[in-house]
Amino acid sequence: MPAPRPAKPRLRHRVFPRTVLGLASLILAASVGAAFSGAVLYSYYEYRLQKTNDKVNNLVSTYQKQFDNARGDLAAQEAQAKADINAELGPVRQLQASSEAVQALIKKIAPSMFFVHTLDTGGQASVGSAFAIASNPRQTLLLTSFTTVQAAIKQPGPEVFIRQGGADTRVTVWTWDEKNDLALIILPRGNLPTLSPATATPPPVAGDRVYAASGLGSLGASLSPGAITDVSAAGLQHNAPVGQAFQGGPLLNSTGEVLGVLSRTYSPLNFTSDAVWFSPYLRSACDRVLECPGGNLNAATTGQHP
Repeated sequence: MPAPRPAKPRLRHRVFPRTVLGLASLILAASVGAAFSGAVLYSYYEYRLQKTNDKVNNLVSTYQKQFDNARGDLAAQEAQAKADINAELGPVRQLQASSEAVQALIKKIAPSMFFVHTLDTGGQASVGSAFAIASNPRQTLLLTSFTTVQAAIKQPGPEVFIRQGGADTRVTVWTWDEKNDLALIILPRGNLPTLSPATATPPPVAGDRVYAASGLGSLGASLSPGAITDVSAAGLQHNAPVGQAFQGGPLLNSTGEVLGVLSRTYSPLNFTSDAVWFSPYLRSACDRVLECPGGNLNAATTGQHP
């Protein structure tokens, strides 16, 4: 009879230790394994977290650079837009400044300006302007265009009136200079503001801005801008329009000083033009119309009849 086989140890006896020490070793091994697995998982978590943070930081950094670049581009575009607008507004601002300067100049000269009206030799209206060149407590001397008052120098002749502020005053033509188209009116009212002759320095040159002035206007005067086109011993050539109401008025520089007297008929070169006008110098009035002691227009007195 065969001998019986020895009994196989049970599975639990193979896997689980049978002693406390073995069991403790098993638990320790399991703990170490669990700790190692946890460390590996935590390291992997930290790695993934770091990668995610890097991506986020890179995205934020890229966005910040893009934002800074965009902001810089916007600032540059804004600066360029402002420069373009300023360039476009340049002429408008110049025009505004010029307009303000003209308004100020009109207000400055208006108290010395007068509108002249009478009749010509054919009985038709003849108009022009006059301006105060000298004044004392008794009377004021006004210069105007001989062409405007030509009919009144003969008797009987038409009456001559000057107007300022809507009020007409009858006046008499005292002296005249037909060649230079100048005439002198005496206004029996004194202590009026006068216009100043232009100083000799710097002398006017071609290209200088000038204004033709009239005693007719809502502000008491009006201006017509232009420029000097030529300077000669005979007078100034300019392109400031000289309408009928402007003849006899002053040709002014930009500060309101008188350079010459406006004329529609003065032609030292023996021809006239509707585009370019000739003005005798203000000092030409001292030849026959005024008496200027020492050539001083500011001390001018009445001259003698030609």
